[in-house]
Amino acid sequence: MQLTINGQLQSFDGQMSVQQLIECLSLQDKRIAIECNGEIIPRSKYPEQILGEGDQLEIIVAVGGG
Repeated sequence: MQLTINGQLQSFDGQMSVQQLIECLSLQDKRIAIECNGEIIPRSKYPEQILGEGDQLEIIVAVGGG
């Protein structure tokens, strides 16, 4: 399956949920926001939101500092 993540085409094996993608990208311990095809996905929906071929995602990682 091919997904566009932050403007870059990436390939993955088979279908996956947003939660599985987060784990695959090693982002599970980060504070993130995810938009899929123009819609923000609530954190509570990550396990059940299944990604499809060609989905476009924007993943924003919150960075602390001062």
